[in-house]
Amino acid sequence: MNIFLDNVNLRSTSGPNHFASKLEKYMTRGGDTFVDTPDCDTQLSFIHHVNHKQGTPLFQRLDGIYFNSEQDYNALNAGIRKTYEMSTGVIFQSEFNKKLTFKYFGSHENCKVIHNGADLEFIESVPGLENSELDKYENVWSCASAWRPHKRLLDNIKYFLEHSSEKECMVVAGRVDNPVPFERVYYAGSLDIVTLTSLYKRSKKFIHLAYLDHCPNVVVDASASGCEVICSSTGGTKEVAINATIIEEEEWDLNPIELYKPPEMDFTKKKKNVCGTNIDMTYVASQYSKFLGEKNENN
Repeated sequence: MNIFLDNVNLRSTSGPNHFASKLEKYMTRGGDTFVDTPDCDTQLSFIHHVNHKQGTPLFQRLDGIYFNSEQDYNALNAGIRKTYEMSTGVIFQSEFNKKLTFKYFGSHENCKVIHNGADLEFIESVPGLENSELDKYENVWSCASAWRPHKRLLDNIKYFLEHSSEKECMVVAGRVDNPVPFERVYYAGSLDIVTLTSLYKRSKKFIHLAYLDHCPNVVVDASASGCEVICSSTGGTKEVAINATIIEEEEWDLNPIELYKPPEMDFTKKKKNVCGTNIDMTYVASQYSKFLGEKNENN
């Protein structure tokens, strides 16, 4: 099957683009091929379509929609919804993502939830991060994100400071504007994929207390790297958080909300997560190939 990846930049290391690189690698191994133009058997558009050849089956991979009441979320969703309504099939990253999209766009007759996956082969090849400053500590904690208010950086740090010993430190990956200094907290800035993976492998614990996240690749990769994950019960994060501690929060009713003003957390409301999701990219890629190929088999 010849596939056109639309609205993707394989040179970028952002979450969706990094996932696209992994998907291409493993679907190619499974026998699929990828082309640079819409002249193909099947098109897979990330979020919304940019190019499309009429008559070609169009599949949409949704990594979330807008619902922030402080934005014009209907306008921001317009292009995504247009692609959704014209798509042959839709792939959701999580059950949460599917439920949310059905609420705002209506149901889709041909859809499938396929969670994000980790490149276990790549992770295995990367050594743990070597750093003399980190050598001062017995254990390393870490967190990583494109830091916006609902990602809850300060909550991550607060949780670390309240639950760690003086022999542990935390490394924050990702650009942070005006970082607040804390003892035993190190701001690493933006990291390339290899360095980020090496940080995961050096880390004992990974914190991701983001509010209403859909299916964070950082949690998938950190879990696959052996980190103990601490995350919020909201959104789709818990669906891929292997070996995780869940901080329980009130269930959201899916109505528009001030996303960048997340509620206060109560760290005492903890439970162990039950998650049996297969996050191996070999399996994930096979699910993509099967779903995308069904339309061609029926033609």
